[in-house]
Order: sequence, then structure tokens, then C-alpha cells
Amino acid sequence: MLLASPSISNLQIPVFNPPRNKTSSSYSSDIFLIKSMATTDNIERSGRTRAPMSAFEARVSLVLALAAQTSSVSQRFLMELANETAKYVFPSRRFESRSLEEALMAVPDLETVEFKVLRRNDQYEIREVESYFIAETTMPGKYGFDFAGASRSFNVLAEYLFGKNTREKQMEMTTPVFTRRVKSDGEKMDMTTPVITRKVEDQDKWTMSFVMPSKYGDNLPLPKDSSVTIKEVPKKVIAVVAFSGFVTDEEVERRESALRNLLKNDPEFCVKEDASVEVAQYNPPFTLPFNRRNEIALEVERKEA
Repeated sequence: MLLASPSISNLQIPVFNPPRNKTSSSYSSDIFLIKSMATTDNIERSGRTRAPMSAFEARVSLVLALAAQTSSVSQRFLMELANETAKYVFPSRRFESRSLEEALMAVPDLETVEFKVLRRNDQYEIREVESYFIAETTMPGKYGFDFAGASRSFNVLAEYLFGKNTREKQMEMTTPVFTRRVKSDGEKMDMTTPVITRKVEDQDKWTMSFVMPSKYGDNLPLPKDSSVTIKEVPKKVIAVVAFSGFVTDEEVERRESALRNLLKNDPEFCVKEDASVEVAQYNPPFTLPFNRRNEIALEVERKEA
């Protein structure tokens, strides 16, 4: 840092006082003044008596120091930004493709839920999903993919993830974002233990959740926003159908119905009683529709022998 240089702080440099009507030729004296500051080591070796810096010299030193520091910070910031952007621009593909549509889907190079594929066919896939933690909030309104409600819920969760928590801890982004329909039937839900839901206005509710980085385990900071809750999702088996494009309530309803019908003929698994549909969205908003990976999932269990 220039401000910390002992040679500059004691440097004696002639001061030029320009006239009020400054001509272009008078700027040469200013340039000489700044160049003189760069010859600190030579002046020190000459053994001359030094005087404190003038106010103008101090200002020049401050500007140069801040410029050097800003350049260093900017380079680090740009490097970090480039690394983060690369995770989206050059995503890693984590899933096998069964069709051209699925082959075009891209998944960002972010941490995601761990699972093992138990079986797959041309229509759907059966997965055994490991337990994970989520930050969850209830979405306002009746619909799960209303733009205003979804945006509000996303922002609430993002604020928690990026520092609005008791430790002011900024955590890494993960994928996917889950949206889940919770039946308001007053029964105990299987997602966590225990969670009691109460019937509200005879309507189903939708929740949105972010997957928490696994390195924190159950040692996650508490949210400052009371509408955000931290839950552990236990290990489970699900049936999944992937699709591209934008997610709408109509699309979710259509694909959920189709998946339930397909599972009626599955030789090994059936839909778990009272299972609610869950939608996983893996991509940021700027992703092209045909590159998006979305999934419809229903929890299943093995059929009794």
C-alpha cells in the first residue's frame, strides 16, 4: 500500500501553485510533481532532509493507493464471478438421457440431492433418495406457480441463504428448488417428524424449499424470518418424470395424473398413500426453455407380496 510507505510520508517535493487561468503548458509542472513522488528511493539514498507531505501530495498518494487496492479487488471479484458463471454456462450433466428432449436438458454444476437409481424405463425412473435438509416457506395464494407468489417465496429463501440468519452466514447455492403441494387434511405428513398440518380454507397449500449444503448437516443457522423453517427430509423412494420448458400449474396437474396412471401398472412399486406431488426445478431463470430440467416426483413404496 502506498499509504504505508515511510519514504513517501517524509518526502520533500517542490509544490507548484498554478495560476487561476491555467494553460495547457502549466500541466507539465503537475506531471513533474507526480513523477517526483515515484523517485522516493533515489531521494532517500541521497540523505536529504525530508519534510512532511503537503495536503495535495497526501491526496495523490491516497488516490494511487485506492486505485491499486481497487484493481486487486476487482480482479478477484471478476475471477469469482467468472467461476460462478461457468457453473451455469458450462453445466455438468448428472442424468442419463432417454430421449432427445432429456439430452438437451442442462443441470448447473451445483451441489444437488444424492440418490441412487433403482430402475428406469421409457416413461419414468425410480430413485432412492438420501436424506437432506431444506429451508422451506409456504407460498402465498392458491397456486403453486403463480409468478408473484413464487418470486416472493424465492426471495425469502434466498435472503436466508445469503445471510439473513442468526449467524449472518452466506451459504452456497444448490439445486434444485423444490415446490411441493401439501394437502390440508389435518393429517400427519411423512416429510419430517413430526409435522402437523391444519386445514386452511379447504384449500391445498404449496411450499417452496431450497436444498441446504450438505457440509452443514444439522448445524444450520436459524432463519431470522419466521416464515422460513428448517427441516430434514428423510430417506425415501420416489418415482420421477423429467420434462423441459416452463412449469405451470396445468402442466404439473397433467403430468402428475399421467405418472399416477403409469404407476398403477408398475410390477414392484405403488404410490404411497396420501403422497403429494413435488416439482424440482434445476435451472436459473435465464436458462432457455429447451435446456431446462424439471421433474415431477411422487413418493412410492414397494407393493406387498
